[in-house]
Amino acid sequence: MSQTITPELRQWIVDQARAGHSADAVLQSMKSSGWNEDVAIEAMESTLRGHLDQQAQAQGLPPAVPVPEPDVADSPLYLDGGDRQVAVLGSLALPRVVILGGLLSDQECDALIAAARPRLSRSLTVATQTGGSEVNPDRTSQGMFFQRGESELVARIEARIARLIRWPVENGEGIQVLHYLPGTEYKPHYDYFDPKEPGTATIVKRGGQRVGTVVMYLSEPEKGGGTSFPDVFFEVAPKRGNAVFFSYERPHPSTKTLHGGSPVIEGEKWIATKWLREREFR
Repeated sequence: MSQTITPELRQWIVDQARAGHSADAVLQSMKSSGWNEDVAIEAMESTLRGHLDQQAQAQGLPPAVPVPEPDVADSPLYLDGGDRQVAVLGSLALPRVVILGGLLSDQECDALIAAARPRLSRSLTVATQTGGSEVNPDRTSQGMFFQRGESELVARIEARIARLIRWPVENGEGIQVLHYLPGTEYKPHYDYFDPKEPGTATIVKRGGQRVGTVVMYLSEPEKGGGTSFPDVFFEVAPKRGNAVFFSYERPHPSTKTLHGGSPVIEGEKWIATKWLREREFR
């Protein structure tokens, strides 16, 4: 028999959350009352998501938007990348972070570095005042961009990422490869475009806001060079072939996606970064 998620049920779920009851306790209570588990989970997720978004907007935050999301709801050990099985090494809810093991093969890492090396120049950042690009003293790496689908290698990796995070290939910016030597870093920053900056309106015309990031590690420095999330005191080690994915449903610090590339202490670090937009990126 079908079960209907009523306004009364949604209000009850919100009341339980406000009272401090855990999600598991609320789910068990619903199941004990005869609710199908799948219906109960859907009711809780949709209700609480809407409730949190209403609270956020009441505080003046930008509205939440759909974001990329690997299918890790059932805690799988591996995800299907189409042409490659990719391990799930860990995840966080806030910030939304999923660590992916073996996203790239050693051969793919080497091929990206080889293709990028002759095209490197001082890395730039988006100039939020104008919508252009600029040298930023917080970012001291060398870098370059591949065009989306530029080569068979690039297209294969982009298709794998799109499948893993369930987001269209065309919504992705071109892969950026970065090279860090000892002492170089990218100080903590946000990847979304600040709505308050005058250049943001121009930037988002090309595909909307950034809503997700994939950082792929192409080499292993001997010391340093991790991806840090200072708000939650968390750092991802730069293990060759692995990657870290994180998303941000609104362009606001409440997503806790402040992150940085920690200084390389010994050795060198190569990474490839893929940014995801709301819509087709042109």
